[in-house]
Amino acid sequence: MTAMVSSPRRSLLYVPGDSLRKVTKASTLPADTLILDLEDGVAPSQKAEARATVQHALRTLDFGARERLVRINDQISSLAQADLASTLDGRPDGYVVPKVESAATLLAVSNFLDDQERANGWPAGHIRLFAMIETALGVMNLREIAQATPRLDALIFGAEDFAASIGAVRTRANTELFYARSALVTAAGAYGLQAIDLVFTGLDDQPGLEAECTSGRQLGFIGKTVIHPAQIETTNHIFAPSPTEIEAARQLITAFEVHQTAGTGAFAYAGKMVDMPVIRTAQRLLARAQSIEQALE
Repeated sequence: MTAMVSSPRRSLLYVPGDSLRKVTKASTLPADTLILDLEDGVAPSQKAEARATVQHALRTLDFGARERLVRINDQISSLAQADLASTLDGRPDGYVVPKVESAATLLAVSNFLDDQERANGWPAGHIRLFAMIETALGVMNLREIAQATPRLDALIFGAEDFAASIGAVRTRANTELFYARSALVTAAGAYGLQAIDLVFTGLDDQPGLEAECTSGRQLGFIGKTVIHPAQIETTNHIFAPSPTEIEAARQLITAFEVHQTAGTGAFAYAGKMVDMPVIRTAQRLLARAQSIEQALE
């Protein structure tokens, strides 16, 4: 078992849970987080085999610094409890809960984990939760979902199911998803959570991937779910502050400190007026860069 890690969560790679070969390969890839999938990535007839494979992988493979999550099946199904019971002794870093539409869904999983941590003498709250927002109702209930449990680390947007739930036509520009993505980022920001963006389904469209990563970061997402190893490098690159951005932020903070010493509030810098919201953005960027550097050491 790998110790719990603090992942930068730029790239979160879905890995089919019924393939030990794919899980083993994924354990060597540069994704920040691996989501060992027991839900959509596994055929109904392979669910039991997938649970056994994920349990074995969690107990035996060296994942290095990669965060290890397990996506369970929908709580409405009878599969979710078996998913949890079968994989818990592998001590994953967390569970991804799909199709979350209410706080009650997360609370049920959190209560189960409370009991298991007490029974096994594990640290309370050690196993984290990640809520997938994939329906119109989930978006409408974001405020309650985001406050459901202290175990919750992040909200993950599931675009395809969401589009189906509202009858939207999917487009390359993602305009039909703008409200939902913005709502998710806003809820995450309001309640101290991370926001993880949608999967890019084009496997041979590098410009499209770059554009979607860029727009996601601009909206406020800190990372992106990915479905193919070829998507990891681009995703990691775009969701990390660049050296140019880091240096510019450092210079801005230095200028701010000089003006603070002189008793100046807002000030002109590089042709723009700078006040505290701009400074906070620079501070947040530097903190993000530092957290990524520390996690990857």
